[in-house]
Amino acid sequence: MSVKRQRTQYSALSGVNAFLSSGGKKEDDDKAGNTTSIENIRLPHRQPRRYFDPAKMEQLTQSVKEHGILEPLLVRGLPDGEYELVAGERRYRAAKEAGLEEVPISVRELDDEQALQIALIENLQREDLNPVEETEGILDLLAITLQTSREEIISTLNISAHAKRRGEEVADNVIRKNLDEIEKVFTLVGTLSPESFRTNRLPLLNLPEEVLDALRMGQLEYTKARAIAKLKDSDQRQKLLEKAIVEELSLTKIKEEIKPKYLSKAEPLSFNRRISKIEQAIRRKGLLENPEKCEEINRLLKSLESLIKE
Repeated sequence: MSVKRQRTQYSALSGVNAFLSSGGKKEDDDKAGNTTSIENIRLPHRQPRRYFDPAKMEQLTQSVKEHGILEPLLVRGLPDGEYELVAGERRYRAAKEAGLEEVPISVRELDDEQALQIALIENLQREDLNPVEETEGILDLLAITLQTSREEIISTLNISAHAKRRGEEVADNVIRKNLDEIEKVFTLVGTLSPESFRTNRLPLLNLPEEVLDALRMGQLEYTKARAIAKLKDSDQRQKLLEKAIVEELSLTKIKEEIKPKYLSKAEPLSFNRRISKIEQAIRRKGLLENPEKCEEINRLLKSLESLIKE
């Protein structure tokens, strides 16, 4: 990656940071009472938030019906004279549902990257964001800021963690600079550290799809999702997932449900591995070539054979 490209990405995040620090206001172009027809606002092609809790949306819609939109929607102008929504999708949806024709807006000049960064950060700073949306949002924000892929971000975090465990410094200059920017992003978001994100949140994305979907829709807590995911049998997992949601099972109850199913398959495998490891160790250490050891092994085998005959 060139130095010029690095400076471009880093300055982009700095610009967004400055924008958010100022509350998104500019004295020279902030127009109080700016409104537009809700039909003039378009949703962006790439929307950071995918799930909206129906109950909470109903509450917000009722509030909008009674009090209107109290905080303007952040938008940017489009070439055709319309606007693209940058931040405030919940308010926008509630306004549509409430039947509002006009909504207050705050118009800003933002490029594609800045608009998406602001949308992601605005979502990540919400308290009602579920763990899946937060994890995916942080990964996307990091990928946009560093102009790379999710996979590269994960690789960079793992390289840093491995180096720290060995008590070493990361040698690669580009990775070191990327780690500095990653730290800035986590400071800006203000919810997790890079290491806690790596160890506690990234594994979440490896959950079975049906468990991940339930977590994304707020039907299940993270700790319960991880417990249910331990079931390798997909049919058993699906049944327990549905039961946990419908009956609102506690984590303790879920673990009780899992134990007989999980251990019934784990114990024979564990026994087989033990037998296999014993055989490998006997051959590797040459115990059969030692008369005394060989005699002891034969004695133990005869004891096992007598158990089988009983």
